[in-house]
Amino acid sequence: MRLGSAKYLFGEGVKNVWVNRLMTIASVGVLTACMVLIGLALLISFNVDKALGNLEQQNVVMVYFNDKNSVLYGDSAPILAEGETFDAKNITDSQFLVHNKEEALSIVNEIKGMDNVADATYVSKEEALESVKKTMLEGKEQYFEFLDEDGGNPLSDGARVKLSDMATFNETVEKIKAVSGVSTVQSQGELADVINSIKSGVGMAGVWIVLILLVISLVIVSNTIRVTMYNRKLEISIMKAVGATDGFIRVPFVVEGVAIGIISAIFAETLVYFCYRIATDTIMGSLGTSTIVSFSSKALLLLGVFVAIGVFAGVFGSIVMISKYLKKEGSEFSAI
Repeated sequence: MRLGSAKYLFGEGVKNVWVNRLMTIASVGVLTACMVLIGLALLISFNVDKALGNLEQQNVVMVYFNDKNSVLYGDSAPILAEGETFDAKNITDSQFLVHNKEEALSIVNEIKGMDNVADATYVSKEEALESVKKTMLEGKEQYFEFLDEDGGNPLSDGARVKLSDMATFNETVEKIKAVSGVSTVQSQGELADVINSIKSGVGMAGVWIVLILLVISLVIVSNTIRVTMYNRKLEISIMKAVGATDGFIRVPFVVEGVAIGIISAIFAETLVYFCYRIATDTIMGSLGTSTIVSFSSKALLLLGVFVAIGVFAGVFGSIVMISKYLKKEGSEFSAI
């Protein structure tokens, strides 16, 4: 296509936007509304992901090792008959697997090297006891002072493990339980299931919202192109009669559809910014939270999504409508 023809076709497409300005305004308004809803749905999804990510980081798995205390006080402690006493001095080293800090750290490093493990930190039984004391009411810590004596602490050495992805939470916990030297694992599997369910639900809802609004956008742009097409019905027939190709006739309508899409994208980006800013200012002012996704961090992504939707709707809608017309009615003038 020559440069002169390209300029002419582009100019015709832009002119159509102005000539049919009432329909253009209506189309831009509805298309912008669809994009705004899509943008807000995406921002809500981003915030849900961030909130769940923070929740995931707090969902810590506690691992306790198979040391002497686990034999004395844990699930593997011997069951005594009535009147029978158990002497801790009779426990031999062969009855447990973790005998010192070095062996405990070796297990921690093994867990840290697993897939889906973000971090694993060694927690001694002394640190664990101090953590328990901090949970007590003020002034009640003295009730646990006797546990500070040598051999009085019933807790086991362990590890605090953070996982990367809650989707494989249960599988990772089972792998940790299978590590030699691990006695018990305390986890919140139910919370992980809830997090995964929320993520799946939000993701599915977002996909459906985008698809429905995208279909509406296509219909709106198609109707606009249809109005333009019928307004230029006679002109199209004359062009067909003198030998104009379908591609030559189609280009201005595609340009018009793309122009409507891009204009709508710019308006949508502006409206989403103001709507989101008002909402976040209100939330942060009321709840005092700062764990909200900033608009600036997603601005280019949203603009790209809006432009992509606008261009796709403009190109697809205009091509479908003009192709149908050219196939069925475009040559009627030449048949007269």
